[in-house]
Amino acid sequence: MAETTTGRRGDRRLRWLLASSAASNLGDGIGKVAFPLLAVTLTRDPLLIAGLSATQFLPWLLFALPAGALLDRIDRRRAMILANSARAVVVGGMAALVAAGGVTIWVVYAAALLIGVAEVVADSAANVLIPAVVDKGSLDSANSKLQACEIVGQTFLGGPVGSATFALFATFPFLLNSVGFAIAAVVLIGLAGSYRARPSADQGARADLRTELAEGFRWLKHNRLMMRLVVVAGLISLVSELAQAQLVLYAIEHLRLSEAAFGLFAFVGGIGGLLGAGIAPRLVKTFSRRAVLLGGTACCGVAFTGMGLTSSPMAGAALFGLFAAAVVSVNIVLGTARHTLVPGELLGRVLGVWRTVVWGAIPVGALLGGVLTHALGSPARTFLTSGLLLFGVAGFAFVSSRQGAFDDESATEVRVLHQDQ
Repeated sequence: MAETTTGRRGDRRLRWLLASSAASNLGDGIGKVAFPLLAVTLTRDPLLIAGLSATQFLPWLLFALPAGALLDRIDRRRAMILANSARAVVVGGMAALVAAGGVTIWVVYAAALLIGVAEVVADSAANVLIPAVVDKGSLDSANSKLQACEIVGQTFLGGPVGSATFALFATFPFLLNSVGFAIAAVVLIGLAGSYRARPSADQGARADLRTELAEGFRWLKHNRLMMRLVVVAGLISLVSELAQAQLVLYAIEHLRLSEAAFGLFAFVGGIGGLLGAGIAPRLVKTFSRRAVLLGGTACCGVAFTGMGLTSSPMAGAALFGLFAAAVVSVNIVLGTARHTLVPGELLGRVLGVWRTVVWGAIPVGALLGGVLTHALGSPARTFLTSGLLLFGVAGFAFVSSRQGAFDDESATEVRVLHQDQ
C-alpha cells in the first residue's frame, strides 16, 4: 500500500512538472518566431538578424555552468518559479513597448539575452527535478514525456501560433508568451515539498562557487563512463549539426522544394521526434539503454547518409523523420543515464558541463557545415558526410559504453533528491 501511495504521489508531482514545462515550452516556441519577426520589422541588416540568433543562444555557453552550480545550492522548484516569473515580466515589458511603438533592435537584443539567461535556469531546473519527482524505474518514461512537451510546445504549437498572431497584431504573441511563462510559474506552486539538493556527507559548510564547480569537474573526471557519454553527446551534436545547419539549402536547392513545402518538410521532423519520444521507453524495456544509444546513433547515420543519396522529396522527408525519432531516443537514454549515474547533489553542475559541451558544439558544427558545403559544392554531400561520420560516432559509443554499468543499475549507487513531505 505504501508503494502505491508513493507511486501516486510521484505521478502527481510529475504531472505538475510536465504541465509547467508544457506552458514554458509553448512560450519558448512563440518567442523563437516572434522575436525574429519583430527584428525584421526594425532592421534588414543580415548581421543584426544573425546576431539576434547568436544572442538567444549565448546564455547557454556563458551561464550553463554557473546555473548548474546554483541549482545544486538552492531549491530547484523555487529557482524554476523565479526564472519563469522573470521571463514573464521581461516579455510582458516587450509587449508594452511594442504596443507603444517604443521598441528598438537593441531593446530586442537585451530582452533576448535576459530571457535566455532565465531559460538556462528554468530548463536546467526542470531536467534536474526529474529524479526528485519519479522513482528510478520511471526515469525513461519521465524523460520521454519531458521531450514530448518540448517538441509539441515548440515545434507543433509555438511556431504556428507565434507567426499567426504576429501577423494579426504584433503585440499579441508577446502577450501570449508572457502569459505562458506566468502559467508555468504558477503551476509549480502545486508541486509541494522542498527540492534542495542534499550536501555531500563530507562537504560540511557550503564552499564558494568556484570550489563547487571544481568538485563537479572532479567527479566527472573520475567517472569514466559519464565522461565518455559527455563526449558521445558532444560528438553527436557536432556531427549532426554539420548537416542540420544546411537543411534549408538541402530542401530548396537539392530537393527543389518551395519555401512553403519546406515548412511541411520540417514538420515531418517534428512528427518523427514525437514518435521517438513515445517509443524510446518501450525500446529500453525490450532491449537495453546501451542498445538504444547505439542503435539510435546508427539510425541517425542511416538517415543522413540516405538523405545525401536521394533526390526524392518524399524519401528525404521520411529519412529526416527517422533522424528526428532516433536522436530524440538517444537524448532520452542519455538523460536517464545522467539521472541514474550522477549523485543528486552534483546533478546541476554535471548538467552544466554537459550542456556547455553539447550546446557549444552546435555553432561549431554549423560553421563547419557551411565550410563543408562550400568545399563539396552540394548540401547533399554534406548530409552524406555527416551520415558517414555518425557511423563513426556510433562505433565510438560502442567502445565507450562497453566498460561500465550503463545498464546495470544495481551496480550503481543512485542518490536522488529527497523532498520534505
